[in-house]
Amino acid sequence: MQVLSIVGARPQFVKLAPVAEALTAGGHEHVIVHTGQHYDANMSDVFFADLRIPAPDVHLGIGSGSHGTQTGAMLAALDGVLADRRPDWVLVYGDTNSTLAATLAAVKLHLPVAHLEAGLRSFNRAMPEEHNRVLTDHAADLLLAPTDVAVANLAREGLAERTVRVGDVMTDVCFRVRDAVRDTPPELPSGLEPGGYVAATVHRAENTDDPKRLTAVVEALAGLPVPVLLLAHPRLVARCREFGIELDRPGSALHTAPPLPYPGMVAAVLHSAGVVTDSGGLQKEAYLLGRPCSTLRTETEWLETLHDGWNVLVPEPADLADAVTRPVPSAPQGTPYGDGHAAGQVVQSLLGGGAA
Repeated sequence: MQVLSIVGARPQFVKLAPVAEALTAGGHEHVIVHTGQHYDANMSDVFFADLRIPAPDVHLGIGSGSHGTQTGAMLAALDGVLADRRPDWVLVYGDTNSTLAATLAAVKLHLPVAHLEAGLRSFNRAMPEEHNRVLTDHAADLLLAPTDVAVANLAREGLAERTVRVGDVMTDVCFRVRDAVRDTPPELPSGLEPGGYVAATVHRAENTDDPKRLTAVVEALAGLPVPVLLLAHPRLVARCREFGIELDRPGSALHTAPPLPYPGMVAAVLHSAGVVTDSGGLQKEAYLLGRPCSTLRTETEWLETLHDGWNVLVPEPADLADAVTRPVPSAPQGTPYGDGHAAGQVVQSLLGGGAA
C-alpha cells in the first residue's frame, strides 16, 4: 500500500509521527508532503527531528498568506505531486488550510482521501477551521474519527457509512513523550519553578486579530495571581508588534518564551499547575496529562475535556483569574481518546479499503 500524507502545521506533525511509524512497521510505502504552511523552524523542522518523523519527500514551501491565497497556492502546487505519485490513499490531517487544499486536489484527480481526526465540530461557522473540517469530511472517502462524539457528529450529517472510530493518534504520541520526560523538568525562565506556573498559548484569529480583544487577553494573563509561561506563537508576536502591545512586562505574572518542541511542550504542561490556551490540541494534551485547562474560547471541539471541570471555557478574559484558580478536579478521568494505539487502527482501516 502506498499512502501519501499531506501536512503543514504543528498539530499535523504530531499526528503524523505515530502514523508514519505504524506504516513503516507494516512495510508500506509512505510519502510525506509538507506544504510549508508553518515554515518557522520552531513550528516545523524541530517537530520532525524530535518526533523522529522521516524528512518530507516533497516540501512545497508555500508559506503564509490570506486563507484564499494560501489554500489556492497549495491546491495548485499539489496537483502535479498527486498526479505523479497516484497513491492508494491520500491521508489528510486535522483542519488547516493544508487539509482542505490536499482534499480538493485529491478528489479532483479521483484519488481516495482519508481524513484523520474527522468529525470534530465547534459549530462556530466564524472559524476557518470549522469550514475546513466540514468540507473535508464531506469530500473524503474514509473518515477516521477519534471519539464517540465525532462519530455521532458524522452520523448526523449522513456520513456514518464512511466512518471508522480509530481513537486519537495524538494520545499515542502524548503518552510516549510523557513517559520519556516525566522525570525531567523543563528549562524555565528565571522566576518560574516546576509546579508553580501556568503554561499558556494564544494564537487563534478570534483572540489575536482584534486589537481590543488581544489587549484584554494579554492584560488578563499579565494580571493572573500565578506566574504564567507564555509560549509565544509567531502569530501572537506579530499581532502584538502590529498593535503596539507589549509582551515583555517585568514585575507582572507574564514570562514569555519561544514555542517549544513537542517533548518540551509536554514537559512544560506536565510540570505546570495548569494550562491557559485557545489551541484545540493543547486542551486535549492538558487533559491527557492530568492538568486543568482554561480555554479562551466560546466553544470546544473536544467536549470530553469539559467533563468534571478538567477544562472550562472562558469567553471573557476578565474571568480568567477565577478559572485558573479553581480547585483541581478530583474525579477520575476516563479514556475517551483511546489507549495510545490509534495509529495501528488507522493503518488497518486503510488496508481494509474504507469503512465496513
